[in-house]
Amino acid sequence: MSDTSTNTEHRDVAGEALGRMVRRWRESRRPDDAPLEAMTSQAFRQIVAERLRALERDTGEVRTRVNSLLFVVAGAVVTQLVLRLLG
Repeated sequence: MSDTSTNTEHRDVAGEALGRMVRRWRESRRPDDAPLEAMTSQAFRQIVAERLRALERDTGEVRTRVNSLLFVVAGAVVTQLVLRLLG
């Protein structure tokens, strides 16, 4: 009899925890989860162009970092070759 009451208590605790979690999730959602707001095509194009420029800047930065890394690796390889040839 105590096993059944323990299982019921666990279900009650789990149900309450689930209820709290669902309430928190619902409260955390934005009240304006409606579809995107309407905007003019000119404003949309401006936003897209701005994002594209930012993406181009980020891509340039990544390219610079990759080139630098390749230069360091190539330098290490050349250094190892020279050390093996002279050593």
